[in-house]
Amino acid sequence: MSEVTSALFAGAIALAVILHLAWLARRSRGRVSAALAADEAGIRSIIADATNVSDDTAGVITWEGTWNGRRVQLRTIVDTLATRKLPARWLSVSMMEKVAVPATFDMMMRPGSPTTFSNFDHLEHTLPKAPGFPAEAVLRTDLRGARFPQGLIADHLELFSDGRAKELLITPKGVRIVWLLAEAERARYGVFRQAAFGTGAIDPALIARLLTSLRDLRDAINRNERQAA
Repeated sequence: MSEVTSALFAGAIALAVILHLAWLARRSRGRVSAALAADEAGIRSIIADATNVSDDTAGVITWEGTWNGRRVQLRTIVDTLATRKLPARWLSVSMMEKVAVPATFDMMMRPGSPTTFSNFDHLEHTLPKAPGFPAEAVLRTDLRGARFPQGLIADHLELFSDGRAKELLITPKGVRIVWLLAEAERARYGVFRQAAFGTGAIDPALIARLLTSLRDLRDAINRNERQAA
């Protein structure tokens, strides 16, 4: 094979590789767009006025709106920290309504490594647990000596029994639950180091369940505080 022929052959291979990579990139963008559209459709079936307010933070999509007259926020977060065995996709659901607590109360399940969705690691004070909290839970606060209605909170932890609920955050400004949506496909991540989570949309029934739990907890805390006053 002549040098000219070899050069043409090598160029053809390089062009084919470039075209294939471009095709893969377009297909990937198409899948991402389709998944985002499916998530938005599911969210808006529960929160009709949900608006995408994302700020271009990598791996984070944020929606805000109202649900039954309450201000709420939903956020999907792709966690690719090297300390995790597999990347994870989390759903953070917040109700941004005032809560009658004196400080931040943060319950984290199995807090073995840092997370990208929480300030739990920066809270300085660990709280003793009242009966009724999961054995794997650790409680922290930002205010030493703060007192919380732990018995009441423990009555609203049913969601934490199936292993997917990761965090319960209660602050004077609102309440939040973080839920594990999916872990990356092991084979694809192991070979290509790509975090693929499938194409399934966020289940509207899950959104409704999490929002209902947050509402009930928040209302119970405020009602308890009014009765104690």
